[in-house]
Amino acid sequence: MRPRAMTKLTFGAAAAATLGLLATLAPTADAHQPSGHRPSGHTSDLKRVGYFTQWGIYGRNFQVKDLETSGTAAKLSHINYAFGVIGPDGKCLMGNAPGSDPWADYVRPVDAATSVDGVGDTADQRLAGNFNELRELKAKHPGLKVMISLGGWSGSAHFSDAVRTDAGRKALVASCVDTYIKGDLPVDGARGGAGAAAGVFDGVDLDWEWPGSEGAPGNVIRPEDKPNFTKLVREFRTQLDAYGRSLPQRKHYELSAYVPTAPAKIDAGFEVAKIMRDFDFVNLQGYDFHVSGESTTAQQSALFAKDDFSVDQTVKAWLRRGASAHKLVVGMPFYGQGWTGVTGGGDGLGQPATGPAPATWAAGSEDYKHLKKLAESGTYKLYRGHRNGHAWLFDGTTLWTYDDPTVLRTKASYVRQRGLGGAMVWSLDGDTPNGELITAIDRGLTRR
Repeated sequence: MRPRAMTKLTFGAAAAATLGLLATLAPTADAHQPSGHRPSGHTSDLKRVGYFTQWGIYGRNFQVKDLETSGTAAKLSHINYAFGVIGPDGKCLMGNAPGSDPWADYVRPVDAATSVDGVGDTADQRLAGNFNELRELKAKHPGLKVMISLGGWSGSAHFSDAVRTDAGRKALVASCVDTYIKGDLPVDGARGGAGAAAGVFDGVDLDWEWPGSEGAPGNVIRPEDKPNFTKLVREFRTQLDAYGRSLPQRKHYELSAYVPTAPAKIDAGFEVAKIMRDFDFVNLQGYDFHVSGESTTAQQSALFAKDDFSVDQTVKAWLRRGASAHKLVVGMPFYGQGWTGVTGGGDGLGQPATGPAPATWAAGSEDYKHLKKLAESGTYKLYRGHRNGHAWLFDGTTLWTYDDPTVLRTKASYVRQRGLGGAMVWSLDGDTPNGELITAIDRGLTRR
């Protein structure tokens, strides 16, 4: 299990899931060549959702401007900003709490070279940092929407307590609307104040991992999380709609969620038919099916798999429970899971390993842009499960399972062919400087 600053989630994947249908999709071309520029908010209804990590501006030096220079912003419909914090008082907060970083969000001055619009922040601006850069990015791409993602793997500890009562749910939602939708930020010198971030966020993405079932160690879990989550979704829908109607120019604020692949977790926490009425869409977990903490190597994000978790199994699990296909957005990874000390020979898959593979940021997890270099090094051999829709690298000792452009274009074609809602990626900072992965997804979603 990796820390919040490295991934979205992990979960134990030992139990068998429902059968995934094995199918063969036509081979797809690599996506190294740049695609034509298309303004965000293009005519396709298929969503392209990308998570931008608050902390990526530090070690990875991945800035909001990189979404522009890479061409990524023009290929996105939504940016999910990870993460907003739910405090022990059951409200959205910004300040002295784990995971909260006002400096990154809106205090940090961004110089001209790093700024989306090429103009450096001044000392007397009310809004700076990532929030102001997102505002500038939206000005260049008027159809682009930005969502605040609340919670995350290591930020979901207080959801269960917060939503136990009607009063608690109302207070939680009101605080999140005030902070992110109305943009009322704590004052920090010249920064912040009422309405300072107004217009940055276009909706809320709920990342409670997980209502009614195990998430990060220490999370409170209750059986009543399931109906309470439904009520929380309804409260967000009610307050977002009310605020949108109150504006001089009415606005629809979108509501989404990140939801699990395991059928047991779906059944423990989600009244699917009820919540889907209030969500604009949900982002399906499409990765971490197996993780580097397990003792045997395995696929982490296969499109199809027999007697195992897969993208296809996840989609079917949500459809069977009452979700509409057009509201299901399929998650795709811009990172890989890795093992070392792999024995047993062959292609390395399904073999015992001694532990997570060494990596740049955290053992067992590596960004695609680094895995691409391994694939090109000549040390690793690239294997493809053409029928199953996944890829892995193996050098005889170390194995990495990941999605490359060929896999992602195949998955995007699956989304389009089955009438699903689009693609989501975790996370944008794992891509190459020229947006190789997002280009592959974009091509797969738009090909006719």
